[in-house]
Amino acid sequence: MPVDLLAELMAGALDDASARESALDIAALEARALAQTPALDALAALAPAETVKVIAEVKRASPSRGELASIADPAALASLYASGGASAISVLTEGRRFKGSLADLEAVRSAVDVPVLRKDFIGTEYQVLEARASGADIVLLIVAALDQLTLERLHAFTTSLGMVALVETHDAVEVSRAVDIGARIVGVNARDLSTFELDADLFGRLSDRIPAGTIKVAESAVKHPADVAHYRASGADVVLIGEALVTGDDPVTTLKEFLSV
Repeated sequence: MPVDLLAELMAGALDDASARESALDIAALEARALAQTPALDALAALAPAETVKVIAEVKRASPSRGELASIADPAALASLYASGGASAISVLTEGRRFKGSLADLEAVRSAVDVPVLRKDFIGTEYQVLEARASGADIVLLIVAALDQLTLERLHAFTTSLGMVALVETHDAVEVSRAVDIGARIVGVNARDLSTFELDADLFGRLSDRIPAGTIKVAESAVKHPADVAHYRASGADVVLIGEALVTGDDPVTTLKEFLSV
């Protein structure tokens, strides 16, 4: 692993977005985004409830685990997730290390009627417009990858397009930065994106720093229903689950087991 994998992933994603912009300029992309069907209300879909909610992820590979699943038909998998009770679907669109694409996002959007998250390494308005043009309702913004002015600007731009941002954090300082920009959905990722080490107790240590009324999302380190129960007991409203779903034989049954906690 490189010393700072997050920096590598971010640089690659920005390079790939720049190449796409050479083929489709931002004005044309903005027109597509504005012509898209309005975004679904992800805040309502993920709002705190008596039971935990799940964002189920379409994920072919990861830098830490390599190839996970071929997922020839992401739309079919997303439909299974929705039928199994997922409140939203996350789609990895990063192509270099996660083997995803915007085509996957578009396919999923066409197949489900729950909110869809574009999960990628986003640092420009162009990428946010791509998300909206492809039908995303939620955009991932990683605090560790962005300076505060850029984070605030992209968060405001996401909101202006009718979407909401899942603002991902990894420590107390990053939670404070997310709160400072008025994030409505704050995620705590148990995986350090520089080293890819896991800390399943990180969410519990940071949860109280996320204000009441903000949707709290626990990310990573979920293999078993007990892991979801651990996050729920620590204050999670939503748990984002990827690898445990795509590597199993029966994603619907697995998802229902996670939701049953």
